[in-house]
Amino acid sequence: MSAVDGAPAGPGNYAVRVSRAGGRWAVELLAGDAGDELPVLERALGEFDAAAWPPPFVVVVDSRLYFVVLRHGPGGMVRALISDATMLEWVLAAEVVERYGIGVDTDGAFDDDESGWPGGDLEIFADDGLPGEELRTIVTADDLWAEEMVERIAARLGFADELAAAVTA
Repeated sequence: MSAVDGAPAGPGNYAVRVSRAGGRWAVELLAGDAGDELPVLERALGEFDAAAWPPPFVVVVDSRLYFVVLRHGPGGMVRALISDATMLEWVLAAEVVERYGIGVDTDGAFDDDESGWPGGDLEIFADDGLPGEELRTIVTADDLWAEEMVERIAARLGFADELAAAVTA
């Protein structure tokens, strides 16, 4: 994506549900504007199905500043990741941090200026082949906007084309 005034082109806010069946990725746009409806996003995960592993996940990019991933873990408990747990002035970020008990990870700081930290489950994509250590490298890249981080994750996991089609449609 091209940048204008330092911001990437394309949608800055969106929510998608990503699933994989038979080795094929599917990305469904849930909302063009991420908003602050955490219960709606949780419902978009659907019911936990132990036979469908790895389970689908919901990705929300909010204001290009941070992103959130929600996903069922073993037993159906919802796992969460937020790219910057310090974005508490944003309603969705504050709700995710509070509901899922996410603390600020001072060991994973972007820079020494304490501008932000990823929080939550960095192993959220491990079953898809993206280990937490590699994910940390993506979410701590201080030269990337949140949507660019999500694009890198999508490219790494193999659903970049499906994501681009869903959010630009």
